[in-house]
Amino acid sequence: MKRRRFITGGAIAAILTSANTAWAKKKPQRAKFKVYNGPEVTGVIIYKKRRKMKLLHFGKPLREYDIDLGFAPKGHKLREGDGRTPEGLYTINRDNPNSKYYLSLGISYPNSRDRARAEAAGVSPGGDIFIHGGPRYRGERNKKDWTHGCISVSDAEMEDIFAMVKIGTPIMIHP
Repeated sequence: MKRRRFITGGAIAAILTSANTAWAKKKPQRAKFKVYNGPEVTGVIIYKKRRKMKLLHFGKPLREYDIDLGFAPKGHKLREGDGRTPEGLYTINRDNPNSKYYLSLGISYPNSRDRARAEAAGVSPGGDIFIHGGPRYRGERNKKDWTHGCISVSDAEMEDIFAMVKIGTPIMIHP
């Protein structure tokens, strides 16, 4: 009887020890949703040529990021599928915490001027332009300007941006 208790107790101790060891080796999950308590982001500026994005508080830079753009980055987006990132004044109009590219913030492209230009040319202006996290697929990794017109940063940077930039924030995209 004592021997059976000893074996049972030993088996339980071994299971608990191995479970504890496995738990300790498990990588901690990063917090996807950060909290930001700093100055309000009142504007976002994109400089396509310099591949930079700045988050501003009444004109004063709060943060600056390196970015990737669409696969054909020169010029204003004219139509769906052209690989260009739009230029002009827009707003952040939506967020997506379940984005294919980690986290994303939607840009209000196309605006009325973009739609009129596309209609005059007889083409679709496209849409679904976002600021989002990094590439997910092998063909996109280690590539510059790999998106279809979106603005991309690293996932870690996107966590900060997602926490800092609110819906309704203006975004100016310069050539």
